[in-house]
Amino acid sequence: MTGLSLPDLGLHDVEQVSDLIRAVARSEIMPYFRKLDASGIRQKTGPTDLVTLADEAAERALTPALSALLPGSRVIGEEAASEDERVLDRIHGDEPVWIIDPVDGTINFAQGRAMFAVIVALAHRGETVAGWIHDPVDGRMATAVKGQGAWLDGRRVQVAPAVPLPDMVGALSTRFCGEAMGRQLEQRGAALGERVCLSSAAQEYLRLLEGRAHYSLYHRLMPWDHAAGVLLHAEAGGHAALIDGTPYGPGLLNGSILLAPDAVSWRALRDQLFG
Repeated sequence: MTGLSLPDLGLHDVEQVSDLIRAVARSEIMPYFRKLDASGIRQKTGPTDLVTLADEAAERALTPALSALLPGSRVIGEEAASEDERVLDRIHGDEPVWIIDPVDGTINFAQGRAMFAVIVALAHRGETVAGWIHDPVDGRMATAVKGQGAWLDGRRVQVAPAVPLPDMVGALSTRFCGEAMGRQLEQRGAALGERVCLSSAAQEYLRLLEGRAHYSLYHRLMPWDHAAGVLLHAEAGGHAALIDGTPYGPGLLNGSILLAPDAVSWRALRDQLFG
């Protein structure tokens, strides 16, 4: 593979990364799918925070391969950061940074549910400049470069148009938000349409890109979960911000981010859910 360069990422560069992600998913993730036993799964911080042999193998393969594509770049991998939180500090440096979630939706993966994906983002000086989400089961690949639109399997995509609040379908997460806010969201969210939470932010971002959902709400903002997805959503015409209006950046780790079809529907959702 030839090297990438910033800031002028082109279609060839995007496809190089896409091909790499596909290859790693085939060789390091899918051989474990529905074939893991207990010895291949372990808890990190608790029973809902898991890592599998597939997570570790995929991150181990992607890390040097992505670094080689962009000389001078660094890597933030979810599993590396779980071992040493100082890895997250790389987002604030001057070097380009690859951000990897090797298997987003690890709980689903460990239980044999086909609801997981690989997420890769490229950030530079605190801004996400490119993002990829790949579903290894059905082959979907979403890509975006800042300012160049969002693409799904080679087709440019747009988020769903805004609809009235009672018709809004989305992922209303109450995980990581605290009991009081969780109760409030459950109560106020009843005024919205169908709630679809998939235990995989990547899969929920794909639903937004496909126009099958109108909004998502998340509370813990780890960059491997959201850097690529927020960029993809924005490049597909969507509007996202923290609930106080602060723009999202991959260096933000705390707060609640709300994604909606446009700024008007974002404000309506925010007011409905948070008052």
